[in-house]
Amino acid sequence: MLDVRQLEALVAVLEHGSFGAAAGQLHLTLAAVSLRVKALEETLGQRLLVRGKRLRATVAGQALLAHARQLQLMEADLLASLPGHLPVAGQDWQRLSVAVNADSVAAWFLPGVAPLLRRQRLLLDIVVDDQDHTHDALRSGAVSGCVTTLARPLHGCVAEPLGVMRYRCVALPELVQQCLIAGAAVSPHRLLALPAVIFNRKDGLQDIFLERHFGLRQAAYPRHFVPATDAFMAALELGLGWGMVPEHELARRPVGRPPLVDVLPEATVDVVLYWQHWLREAPSAQALTLAVKLAASEQLEPIETSLPA
Repeated sequence: MLDVRQLEALVAVLEHGSFGAAAGQLHLTLAAVSLRVKALEETLGQRLLVRGKRLRATVAGQALLAHARQLQLMEADLLASLPGHLPVAGQDWQRLSVAVNADSVAAWFLPGVAPLLRRQRLLLDIVVDDQDHTHDALRSGAVSGCVTTLARPLHGCVAEPLGVMRYRCVALPELVQQCLIAGAAVSPHRLLALPAVIFNRKDGLQDIFLERHFGLRQAAYPRHFVPATDAFMAALELGLGWGMVPEHELARRPVGRPPLVDVLPEATVDVVLYWQHWLREAPSAQALTLAVKLAASEQLEPIETSLPA
């Protein structure tokens, strides 16, 4: 049997990033937290933490972190279901950690799960990352579910298809005009002479667009990095360059905003999204999974009808 206090210490250290911060959160001395983690490592016969400038979990530590998070959720669900249970004021909320790509958070994820969060008093701890990397947080045990492009289930997880997020390459009309040659065709060389507006260094949508529609691989071009959704759109509206924008974002733009038009009309990049989550979920996590799937079915393009342009 694993010692609950030792597990609690390990979780606190990984969540807060240091033994000192974990000690403060648990109201223990630093030495006490260190001893509990060391005792857990000795019991299991292997290291659970990589100690250095930044503490991180080993593979075994990641598995234990996920296990401890599952236990916490199950215990909270059990207590809430007991007859006559009277929660302490302010402590009747449950926290669920998830990883979601920035384009999904405000567009469909939060609107879709908001009623459930209010109804069941759930708190979200959202890790925002590129859709090709959100599964890293699930693999590490930091979250219980993620919106990802990874179709293959991680160990101990389930991957459920959500739908397709469709992206278009857009810019201000005057920038698109600079890319045209005789016959109104788009010149890739003229396009690459202009800067691209990119969300962050993990964002590869523009490279997919260039390879799929122009046959260009590892193309060199100037780039702006703007890692905030509103600022990203503002950069495009200010004419700083061209960029990949979700189709739904273009459809709901307020009247009066600077016009953004397709660089290559009807050419899209379709990203298939999945909801990966633990195979064994607590009731609250199961409810979140259902809400996520329903929201996606209402807001995303269905996978079976999505064909690359």
